[in-house]
Amino acid sequence: MAFIREFGDISRSDVELAGGKGANLGDLVQAGLPVPPGFVLTTAAYTEFVEANGLGEAILEAAAVDPAAGPEVFDAASAQIRALFAAGELPGVVALELRAAYQNLCDADGGGDVAVAVRSSATAEDLASASFAGQQDTYLNIAGAHALLEAVVDCWASLWTGRAMAYRSREGLDPATVRLAVVVQKMVAAEASGVMFTANPANGRRNELVVSAAWGLGESVVGGTVSTDDVVVEAESGNVLSRRTGDKTVMTVYAATGTEEVAVAGAKRWQRVLDDGAAARLAALGTQIAGHFGSPQDIEWAMAGGSFFIVQARPITALPEPTGEIPTQWPVPRPKGMYFRASIVEQLPDPLSPLFADLIDGSVTRSLNALLEQAFGTSTLHEGDLGLPTINGYAYYYYRTAGLWRLMGKSLGGLRALATGKSHMGIKGWRDYSHPRYVQLVQEWGREPVAVRSGAALLDGISALLDGGTQYYTAVQSVVPIAASSELSFQAFYDKAVRRAGDPPALDFLLGFESAPIRAEQSLYDLAAWTRERPQLSAAILSADAADVAAAVANGSPLAGADAGEWDQWRGRFQQHLDDFGHAVYNLDFLSPVPADDPMPLLGTLKYYLHGEGVDPALRQKTSSDRRAAATEAVVARLDPVRRKTFTRLLEWAQQAAPIREDALADIGLAWPLMRRMLLELGRRLATSGLLAAAEDVFWLRLSEARSAVDFGLAEPAAGAHRTAPVAITGVPHPVLAAAVEDRRMTWRGQRLATAPQLLPETGWAEKIFGAMMPAGNQRQTGGTITGIGASGGKATAPVRVLNGPEDFHLMRPGEVLVARMTTPAWTSLFVMAAAVVTDVGGPLSHSSIVAREYRIPAVLGTGVATSQLKSGQLVVVDGDAGTVTLVDADQGLRK
Repeated sequence: MAFIREFGDISRSDVELAGGKGANLGDLVQAGLPVPPGFVLTTAAYTEFVEANGLGEAILEAAAVDPAAGPEVFDAASAQIRALFAAGELPGVVALELRAAYQNLCDADGGGDVAVAVRSSATAEDLASASFAGQQDTYLNIAGAHALLEAVVDCWASLWTGRAMAYRSREGLDPATVRLAVVVQKMVAAEASGVMFTANPANGRRNELVVSAAWGLGESVVGGTVSTDDVVVEAESGNVLSRRTGDKTVMTVYAATGTEEVAVAGAKRWQRVLDDGAAARLAALGTQIAGHFGSPQDIEWAMAGGSFFIVQARPITALPEPTGEIPTQWPVPRPKGMYFRASIVEQLPDPLSPLFADLIDGSVTRSLNALLEQAFGTSTLHEGDLGLPTINGYAYYYYRTAGLWRLMGKSLGGLRALATGKSHMGIKGWRDYSHPRYVQLVQEWGREPVAVRSGAALLDGISALLDGGTQYYTAVQSVVPIAASSELSFQAFYDKAVRRAGDPPALDFLLGFESAPIRAEQSLYDLAAWTRERPQLSAAILSADAADVAAAVANGSPLAGADAGEWDQWRGRFQQHLDDFGHAVYNLDFLSPVPADDPMPLLGTLKYYLHGEGVDPALRQKTSSDRRAAATEAVVARLDPVRRKTFTRLLEWAQQAAPIREDALADIGLAWPLMRRMLLELGRRLATSGLLAAAEDVFWLRLSEARSAVDFGLAEPAAGAHRTAPVAITGVPHPVLAAAVEDRRMTWRGQRLATAPQLLPETGWAEKIFGAMMPAGNQRQTGGTITGIGASGGKATAPVRVLNGPEDFHLMRPGEVLVARMTTPAWTSLFVMAAAVVTDVGGPLSHSSIVAREYRIPAVLGTGVATSQLKSGQLVVVDGDAGTVTLVDADQGLRK
């Protein structure tokens, strides 16, 4: 037969002939799985019908709908196309083969008209890349050849439903390329049916299957019109991990033609559809099917006479990574002390990777002890007074109660030490000692290639560089209060003794200066301007995926569509930008790449500039500088000598300190590119030795494991000068720590979904004393308005974009509100596109506020809950003066 294929003659490679659904069913039959008998009317029959009735041109003309059109436009086009199908005639040769195939199915069933399901099977359906589930129609309980022929034409026409056309349009599929096969399958007299996911769609765990079950036929389960029993089964053991038994008030059953819903008898409403044994048997089938296809599957099943049948299987296309439980309890390791999320922890918004957690605790403790001893005296802190432990993966400063009170008692002496620049603190200490010392340390460790260093030397280098970074950060923390004090002092004097109606706010006198984030922005803008002068190169970069551009930068390969010479020049310029600014950290945990490792997050802003959007930073800064100068001149001219002297002195102090704070913060990550190269080199050696599955798994080791691997010689460089691949350790059949690494990743993902308390233990007296010092606001606030700190004035109404980190930067669209847990100088590239900025952590003197003011966009910081309460796409009003973020309800206006 030219148009018919039996299930047993089809495999997954026959998508163009049998569509996604038909190809998958054929593959299952060939694998020996229990699939009800049937056949596929191939896409050739669809083409024959369209050509025989001369519909092709009319279909494409009606289907030429703008992707941005509303549903009503797609529905109107659908009605036009479906009318064409209804008026068409089924070619005789197709009808003849279809009748014969149906008769064979009836004969195999013992004669008589067998009831069949008629299901669409599009060529762009049930694929690994996109499921397109539910976009076409299914017809159940079709009996008789005449009814079958009518159902087939209706099924073909459903390729052009409004929802299917809109879906394909959004996915960028050409209407001329899609065709439809039809699956004809014997109906199962199902006592029960449902769907099964061979991986848990709620938490992504591949070792859990989720079964939804109801009485009767499964179409209502798929459509979500009936309540179901939901059972979670462990794949390996078949044990039921959890179940929820639903109130199954109705079920779908056969009618004289088609199906109907009827009430479930009272005794069965709360009865389990599947007992534990049946759930385990079904789960075993699901595990077999997932193994056969090599990926998690979404399966429709039916049960008749105690046996299970598989009526459909498709890949799960939107499965999250495996995620552990979200912590709800926050037990402290040591009860006699306080735990704070502040200072360096502000730049550690996520749970820590295991290796970083083990290294940073001792590093920060040593650094802080040294600073505090220099500022307060050697007797201030005792052994065990200070630490940086993790609770549910999150870093906390720990101060033993006695040590905390001792420290607070000497705070005035510490402030005097800071003010006088004692022990290399303050701006002079940063400029003359801390910064050059840090630069020298990175240079010294970078002189020898990482590939030739021993495993022990790599670990030593990682530890030394992290210590250098934390010591530098501690020095930076002595610059921040000076900048803050100068800014607050100037603002207080200006607002009280100088400002008159119509005068600019105090912060306008501190804008328009150069700093590292501004220089980085200017560098990216200048690169875009240079690129725009080369139209072929610009077009190639704009048309390429950001990942492809980043890959071409990394491996030196030419970019498709670009002139080779121009591309080489561009790559050199971009690399220079990364050399100058690529050490800026998004997150201090070295698990997170810096731009020097992965420049992809920068490319969204670069493309924004290439489109001709955005303002030249030099022009913007000059405008701010001119405005500042004019305002200063006007104020100075009218002040009396006493106030003029105080105003000028405080202004000079603040203007000197503000840019230096940004320069100091931007260079915290100087050691990070080299440190990550060392870590990944160590990881590559351990992967080759069989300890790890991949080099990137090194971040998930415990420090003791890394040291043991080094001690056992598993991390030594290969023999021969400058060889980068270590010698493999024979006899290791699989990565030893693979399961542990995956468990740690899963736990980390669950922890990342938690909102870490700013202060532990959460006692009333502690919150009253220390709550106002924490970098995040009220984490319990709910409702339509979120309150934070107004850090940059103005008001903006725009949709929200919640970003978890640089891996989400590509999602940012111009004109959206940037919402993040916190931002560092590495986030500055996004500010150019943002309508406003909202963070969980931060205050009026943080990096976010400084940059938002330079861009003159509203900023509300320290909300505590923005990332957990706001969702991307929601429309909000950000009021930087009032410090509020208000949800806008499209129907009812502002929520109360």
